[in-house]
Amino acid sequence: MMAEGGLSEAAQGELMDQCEDQFAQLEKLQNEIILFETDFCEDPQDQAVNRLMATEAELKQWLTVEPKLLASNSEVLLKAGTEEMLKLCSELEMVVSCHEAKRDKLRETKELELKWLEEKKQALIAAKDHVDRLQMEKGKLPEHSVLHDTKVKIQKMKVYQESLMECLGDILEKHIPCPHQNEPSTNKKKKQNIAQELDGDLISLNEILELLMNKVLKTPHDPYVTIDNTFWPPYVEMLLRYGIAVRHHENNFKIRLETFF
Repeated sequence: MMAEGGLSEAAQGELMDQCEDQFAQLEKLQNEIILFETDFCEDPQDQAVNRLMATEAELKQWLTVEPKLLASNSEVLLKAGTEEMLKLCSELEMVVSCHEAKRDKLRETKELELKWLEEKKQALIAAKDHVDRLQMEKGKLPEHSVLHDTKVKIQKMKVYQESLMECLGDILEKHIPCPHQNEPSTNKKKKQNIAQELDGDLISLNEILELLMNKVLKTPHDPYVTIDNTFWPPYVEMLLRYGIAVRHHENNFKIRLETFF
């Protein structure tokens, strides 16, 4: 007759008897330990040494003891072995699952790395082709031709700069003339009184801008221009107000062209 759990009543009874014997032995050892600790009143250091020696002796004894079977009943051994094998199989399945997931992740990473490597190879090939093409063009192009092209470009830039300066001069001459130019007859007396207060050597706004730009280009480490009697104050104030020029932080009689980005 089979009992609950898959073991026969005889096997289950034998297993229960062995369990009771083991529990009884453990209870006996526990009582002996309690009595030993109660009656043993030595120095704590000596007590620790004695416990260490006892533990080492017990370890040597266990090393010499041959392992015994859990039970002599083959049915109990089969049941225990089956449960252990099932547990081991479950653990191995988990290990396999983890390794498969890791393998899939590594395979995906490998594919991405191979794709990245291929893209880098294509970029390297394209860069080498471009370098080779440039070297071939450089070898075919004579040196004097390169120098000539550079001179032509410089000349074009100079012409363009001169045209810009001329346009700027025309605009300034038309809209902001020199202060000592002839004024209309209207309020002529008033204009003459003002003109008497102005210096006859006043320069135009165009000339002021040229001085500022030339100073920046020639001496960028010291771009400031000193204001003298030839600078008409309203022109200077206009340049400062509209952010075209800035004053020196220590000397108010020096200005420079604002840095434009």
